[in-house]
Amino acid sequence: MFVIFFSSMKTKPKEFILHIASSRKNIHQVEEFFHAVNSTFQLPDERLHALLVAVTEAVNNGIIHGNNNDAAKFVTVKCSRDKNSVTIKVKDEGKGFNPKNVSNPLDEENLLRTGGRGVFLMKSFMQSVTYNKRGNEVTMTLEV
Repeated sequence: MFVIFFSSMKTKPKEFILHIASSRKNIHQVEEFFHAVNSTFQLPDERLHALLVAVTEAVNNGIIHGNNNDAAKFVTVKCSRDKNSVTIKVKDEGKGFNPKNVSNPLDEENLLRTGGRGVFLMKSFMQSVTYNKRGNEVTMTLEV
């Protein structure tokens, strides 16, 4: 479900919101959503790609780890743009986690693991990645 809020002061949307049920089959909506949003944001292809990788990982983590694939729970993505950056917030309904406890996928013992790279990719593609105190909302910033 796409929701667009308009500022009363501007003709361009101020904030875009995607609200999806926690099912992996819905992950394709993230890419569709950001391609639609990019008609307003006008990001170059390489910046849009970076955003898509990071946000898809964050939504995947919210669906799988945060909401335990419970389709009755939702993951919400909010994004906005100012002159120099795009800010994205991804929130799930889970208990949260401590990002300090995430293992480094580049450590030798983790190199062959099939998962565990989402947070690493988010940090690699975005200029800033922070979590709320509870650990169930990530805020990412992409410089444009």
